[in-house]
Amino acid sequence: MQMAKVLMIQGTMSNVGKSLITAGLCRILKQDGYRVAPFKSQNMALNSYITKDGLEMGRAQAVQAEAAGLQPDVSMNPILLKPTTDAGSQVIVNGKVVGNMKAKDYFAYKKGLIPEIKKAYEKLAKEYDVILIEGAGSPAEINLKEGDIVNMGMARMAKAPVLLVGDIDRGGVFAQLYGTVALLEPEERMRIKGLILNKFRGDVSILEPGIRQIENLCGLPMVGTVPFLDVTIDDEDSLGDSLKGNRWESAENSEYRGDSLEIAVIHFPRISNFTDISVFASIPGVIVRYVDRVSRLGNPDFIILPGSKNTISDLLWMRQNGLEASVLKLAEKLVPVWGICGGYQMLGEELEDPLGVEGEPGRKISGMGLLPIRTVFEAKKVKTQTEGAFCQVEGLFEGLSGKAFSGYEIHMGKTEINREEGLADTARFFGGRLEICRPLSYVMEINSKWKKMEESGFSRGNVYGSYIHGIFDGPGIADGILNALRIENGLPELEEGQKDYKAYKERQYDRLADGLRKSLDMERIYQILEEGEDGE
Repeated sequence: MQMAKVLMIQGTMSNVGKSLITAGLCRILKQDGYRVAPFKSQNMALNSYITKDGLEMGRAQAVQAEAAGLQPDVSMNPILLKPTTDAGSQVIVNGKVVGNMKAKDYFAYKKGLIPEIKKAYEKLAKEYDVILIEGAGSPAEINLKEGDIVNMGMARMAKAPVLLVGDIDRGGVFAQLYGTVALLEPEERMRIKGLILNKFRGDVSILEPGIRQIENLCGLPMVGTVPFLDVTIDDEDSLGDSLKGNRWESAENSEYRGDSLEIAVIHFPRISNFTDISVFASIPGVIVRYVDRVSRLGNPDFIILPGSKNTISDLLWMRQNGLEASVLKLAEKLVPVWGICGGYQMLGEELEDPLGVEGEPGRKISGMGLLPIRTVFEAKKVKTQTEGAFCQVEGLFEGLSGKAFSGYEIHMGKTEINREEGLADTARFFGGRLEICRPLSYVMEINSKWKKMEESGFSRGNVYGSYIHGIFDGPGIADGILNALRIENGLPELEEGQKDYKAYKERQYDRLADGLRKSLDMERIYQILEEGEDGE
């Protein structure tokens, strides 16, 4: 059986655009009639995705699969590391949690994962025409080169030619490229078949002398200078550009807003799956700000508490820096608050970690008290795709009632909703009646089962919570939320919203592909694909 052709995209450092370029090449090859699949042997990120069979993988490879017109498959990312502390991560192999490890322990453990990486890669190589492999960080991390499984070590396993990407927007890109090539072993240098400059702004002709010189110094051709493309593609993690373009000044400058709506997203230290908010950034007339301190909160129209890899620690962080108190004050003024996953857990009355899932065993803290729920962290991780519909929703977003949603759940806690008077009386109550945002399969459940059960979401007054990642992406949901906010603020409804977010994302992949076709030497890249690792 003929194995797939292969090409690997490596970078001079993290966040140079490897994921984006890989996604764009996936779309180009799809457009050109190839069956193409993405692959990354090891991914470290807090943005993850749950496949249809309930397995967890990196969000970046799910995005690349989407660009290639495929359903995400855990074989595309057999190892996922989700940082839990500065020196440790949750280790996920083939979509299933192995456990938490310190960096030093994982460094020794990972060598035993090579058979799993090969198995996953070979599965894809038998099914597709082309495999596009993404590296991680830099291949020139000389302290990590021994036992490498994600950069040149992976290129060696797959016999892959390599394109090396540098980020010119940060400055020093020629030093990045030359230094990376210089630190590689001769056999590794021979694998690199071309260089790419990414995120360029300005007149490319000014770069020509530098390009010629770096080609001579490295002995490698430049296969493209990619401009800073105006596309909206989900970032891999919190180092991405979408969290860096925050308009902090809008919290202090009311004139800046005009007739735009302002959404404040709490930027937890361990923020995860922040791409849940991407749909709002795609709609005109919306300012999305990521807030990490009280002075930047301002007076938003809507507050979102996103996912967190360490819910208790991030809630204590909010409590210590004053953000919790500020959010509660805004909630008292009926500013809508929506928590997703870890943010949903924070909105409740109590969080308990008897097993030490998030750190110290036996920790128990009070939540924000905005919803009558209680979360107990358990060793079992919930991982499932979910389809459902909103029941009767109260408060400002009552227009969501009956709307269908889909997404996925991924969390380490069991949340109970207690509708008994004792518990309900201790929660802050802003009007309206208690209503549950229930999975579709529960819509017909009888009332006797409503007192205490694990739920996918809950709303009360203008406070909303849900375990569903991607809940805002469904048709009419983001639009409905924004138009309710605009009416509340005396603004006209949006003339054009985002009626179909899936179609919007497809257009973004096509725009990305168009931008890369114009800036990359695709003829040379196809030649590299055909020649493989032995090509000159």
